[in-house]
Amino acid sequence: MAMRIAAKSAGTNGVPEGEPGRAKRADFTDVRANNLGFVLRQVRAEGRCSRADLAAKTGLNKATVSSLVAELIERRVLRESGSVIGNIGRPAVLLSVDTGYYASLGVEVNVDYMTLVAVDLAGNRLLSWRRAHDGSGSTPGKSVSALAGLAKRAVDKMDAEGRQILGLAVAVPGMIDNEGVVQRAPMLGWNEFDLTGRLRQAMRDPKYAVTADNDANLGAVAEQRFGSWAGVSNMIYLTGEIGLGAGLIVDGELRRGATGFAGEIGNLLIEVDGRVGRVEDFAGVRAVLDELSESDDIAGTEVEAEVEDIVTRARAGEARVVESLERIGRSLGAGIALAVDLINPEAVVLGGHYQALSPWIGPAAETELAARTHASGAGGAEIVVSALGHEAPALGAATGILNDIDAGRMPTPLGH
Repeated sequence: MAMRIAAKSAGTNGVPEGEPGRAKRADFTDVRANNLGFVLRQVRAEGRCSRADLAAKTGLNKATVSSLVAELIERRVLRESGSVIGNIGRPAVLLSVDTGYYASLGVEVNVDYMTLVAVDLAGNRLLSWRRAHDGSGSTPGKSVSALAGLAKRAVDKMDAEGRQILGLAVAVPGMIDNEGVVQRAPMLGWNEFDLTGRLRQAMRDPKYAVTADNDANLGAVAEQRFGSWAGVSNMIYLTGEIGLGAGLIVDGELRRGATGFAGEIGNLLIEVDGRVGRVEDFAGVRAVLDELSESDDIAGTEVEAEVEDIVTRARAGEARVVESLERIGRSLGAGIALAVDLINPEAVVLGGHYQALSPWIGPAAETELAARTHASGAGGAEIVVSALGHEAPALGAATGILNDIDAGRMPTPLGH
């Protein structure tokens, strides 16, 4: 099975969230919200199109389309952008996503860094910042202060450009419940920590929503929308940071589980070369550092430099490094095989530090995956390497807010 390197794509996929199998009586508000999202997604997919195009492609009548478009323009979601000559010789006004007014912010806090990404309504990056941060050596309060400081700088910059903030979402390597409370983030030393509450307080209760989710979940959101597998219905995203988590896209939707704790692949037990242990202990980035780093004590902010050193040694053909990475790759493949048997994804995306290590761990993981899965050919699953790298969870955090708008939950411009 050949290793496929994922190329970055500008594709998008806005899928409304719902509750499959649960009947719900629709009212006018629900129908209109769904239609607003439907029209927006169609314009997003086409790039630019006319009202007549929308009526033809959505099946909605022209009066309904005109009413929906008028509201989307008023809400600064769509804009008129030029014209073309129509079929009967009359100019048709073209519509496109309004990229000039709103901004969505996503931040990731991890063991060795913080990343912030801001995007417009089309998903174009407005900001992409990465800062060293000793997450494992900082108290939760200090991390929140650093998060708030980074976010405030971004908000000020967006304000200066005349943009309205849609929301701020934070990606965290840990178990986060549906209320935004970090139940457990062992790599950061956080337990029962009300991240969203503390962050709102540090930012003086902003008017926009402040939310939090697991980093693997949000990495999966980014891959589904921007990766080469954009729009794929079944995918597993692996974080590849000091901790090892999985974001699960099943039947086109992110699956968090009953209380938000799904995807803890690092805690699954595997047996490799006669040893039994957790996937994270055998195949996580911490395992790579413990086995191959030449430093006795690695500070949180030095993780990336240590991984780069290991990559340099592997490229130079250092036998012990290559053999260790291949063994770690087999362990990763054993863990992936368990997840593939359960989820049957089309793609397993290696994120974070796995991207740099993929030339050595990837082929070994693929061989182990093919040998261990119950279905022949690993059920069609391919192991691919993310082109989004460390940015994926922060990008996914910002993107999740756009997905809500695509589903019909429309913003209201300030002053309306």
